[in-house]
Amino acid sequence: MISRRLLRIKIMQILFAYFKTEGSSLNKFESQLFFSINKSYDLYHYLLLLITEIADYASARIEIAKQKRIPTSEDLDPNTRFINNRLIHQIRNNESLQKYINEHKLSWVNDPGLIKKLYEDLTGSDYYRQYMKLPGQEYEEDKKFVINIYDSVIAQNNDLIQTLEEQSIFWNDEFEFVINMITKTLKLFQSGQHDHASLMPLYKNDEDKDFVKQLFRKVIIKRDEYLELIREYTQNWDIERIAFIDVLIMEMAIAEVLEFPSIPVKVTFNEYLELAKYYSTNKSSFFINGILDKIFEKLKKENKIKKHGRGLIGEV
Repeated sequence: MISRRLLRIKIMQILFAYFKTEGSSLNKFESQLFFSINKSYDLYHYLLLLITEIADYASARIEIAKQKRIPTSEDLDPNTRFINNRLIHQIRNNESLQKYINEHKLSWVNDPGLIKKLYEDLTGSDYYRQYMKLPGQEYEEDKKFVINIYDSVIAQNNDLIQTLEEQSIFWNDEFEFVINMITKTLKLFQSGQHDHASLMPLYKNDEDKDFVKQLFRKVIIKRDEYLELIREYTQNWDIERIAFIDVLIMEMAIAEVLEFPSIPVKVTFNEYLELAKYYSTNKSSFFINGILDKIFEKLKKENKIKKHGRGLIGEV
């Protein structure tokens, strides 16, 4: 499922566009927000498919080598451990993956050069050579190897990242998150599942989907209220001169701490500081830290932060 952190990033990006566009329609940008999230799910399936494309390329190379005019003994009796990897077979035949790929028309057919480069990066690695020398073909070793490919080859390939960014503007920031989703998925695969292994759902639950909608709307509807709080603690600053993204991050944090009683204040605080570190400057993150700390303390004293639910007794 799409993590809460990635959901926050998506909300922030669409809110940024909303506030920077004159005559913005809330419904239009809300639709764009959910479209953006769905594109992340496309990427999840698209990258899952990628390992099968690399294996198919390896298989094609083996067949071509056998057709040489004077094939070597290695050409005629190749090491097929990689192309016979049991986890890759599971991924290739997974019913959920194939259904999604077919319905959304996702394919790597237009990127043969990229597939070749990924294959070359893989076969040039030490862990590939070690894997190919293993005795027998144990499922857990196959799984460990494929996960290593995602972590060490696919996740590190700049050509792949550039290709994805060119294909969709919605794939600029989630590559690392999606790779993490895939490795978590593969760790749950078992040898007896065949083609029925479960893939991650788009949302963990209905609560996550509601979180997206409500946070997006609250920041827009109650923006004046949140800005007034920010102004109160930035009296020595002209709020119009504070970086727009810094103000937006603080607005989202305030909305979340006020409007979502099941999310601990500490979680909200830490999540938005992480966003500030990534999307703003180091100085901005320290600035945001100080302002939010004062705002949250004020809201607590005024008993405006209401938290309830499991593990949240005494939260405020």
